[in-house]
Amino acid sequence: MNKILAWNIGKWKKRCLHVLAMGRTLLLLMIISALFFVALGLGGMAEKRLNSSPVSSMKGFAGSVSSRFFVDMLGMEMPHLTQKEQNSAISGENLTSFVFQLLTNVNPQDPKSLIAREMPGMGTNQPVLLRPGSGNTKAEAPEDYQPGPGLTETASSGEGNPESDLHLPPGQDNTPSSGGDNTDSGEDNGDPPSKGSGQDKGNAAIAKKSVLIYHSHPREGYNPLLGTNSDNPSSGKPTGNVFQVGTYLSDSLQKLGIGVEHAQEDYQTKVKDYNWNFSYKYSRQTVKAALAQNDDLTYLIDIHRDSQRHKKTTTMIGDQSYAKVYFIIGHENPNWRKNEAFAAKIHKKLEAKYPGVSRGVWGKNGGGGNNGEYNQTLSPNSILIEIGGIDNTAAELKRTSKVLADMIAEVYWEEQNVDKASAKPASKNG
Repeated sequence: MNKILAWNIGKWKKRCLHVLAMGRTLLLLMIISALFFVALGLGGMAEKRLNSSPVSSMKGFAGSVSSRFFVDMLGMEMPHLTQKEQNSAISGENLTSFVFQLLTNVNPQDPKSLIAREMPGMGTNQPVLLRPGSGNTKAEAPEDYQPGPGLTETASSGEGNPESDLHLPPGQDNTPSSGGDNTDSGEDNGDPPSKGSGQDKGNAAIAKKSVLIYHSHPREGYNPLLGTNSDNPSSGKPTGNVFQVGTYLSDSLQKLGIGVEHAQEDYQTKVKDYNWNFSYKYSRQTVKAALAQNDDLTYLIDIHRDSQRHKKTTTMIGDQSYAKVYFIIGHENPNWRKNEAFAAKIHKKLEAKYPGVSRGVWGKNGGGGNNGEYNQTLSPNSILIEIGGIDNTAAELKRTSKVLADMIAEVYWEEQNVDKASAKPASKNG
């Protein structure tokens, strides 16, 4: 009897010890889990406070999918939402691409993304769509310019010196004006009538210069303007490249009564041991020199071109073709939201009046030839605009420059009116 009693006591003792052991383990797991979630929350709060980048936000990922896609997804549950006859964005290709990218963070339309996370530095320049544009339904990112073989030999001949003195400030160099080329007869080429601000000042005298147009990559060229068929055209002449598009935009803005300074510095011929990777450091000196000479310069526009082919960089409005545009925001600028707000104003006006021209507002960080903020810390109204691609014609570039100038002018005059209204002294009663 005593043996049986002892056996039962031993059995219950083992069970109690087992339960206690399980309890301790459960308690330990609960404590570890609680600490993990606390650390996760603190990390999220710290990241939100310290990181101002649009790239890391969910807004950037959601922005990479068109609004039409989300509307069609909702329409599957709400039939009345998509009653109008229109092409659905939920095609097999779009849906597969979206799900695949959601699960793997690899863009099937961009093979580079497959290895970008494993190769140090390769994914650092991954663009993120902040505001979609109707001219880019597949949310294709800008394709960066890289020096061709001919340019690389001289462009990277030395280490380069980002602090080199250019000596020649904007507007005081010997670069001739790029107002024309062999492909542009100077005719209207079917340019659209202005749909914009109604602020056309004609040839009236301009009291001040408020806009600086410059080019961090001044040798980015266009095949039709150069008479070539290259995958990466470049030109050291004042014609055939972005200098010419800058002149189109500058002339259009001045016709609208806005004073413009157009810097046309070819850094490769002016900087000793020029290095393409220092492009934005060279152009930063140009911008700072211009700002030092003119306190009225508050709108800074860096003009580039995309490296994609004609089909992707061109849109039709009526029976006229236009070069599409990208708006680029440098996310390493801690005040990028102000610059993005300025770009968004122009983008929204283009979307409303010339749908199909804008390919959206994109955020980008550091990469080759890029300091990660595109000189946009120098002004909240500083932006980078890519106009057209390597195959766009002079007529297409000129049309887009005119409508883009019209939208910029609308924003400019609206802001000028706001400034004037806020500067008025309060009225005194009695």
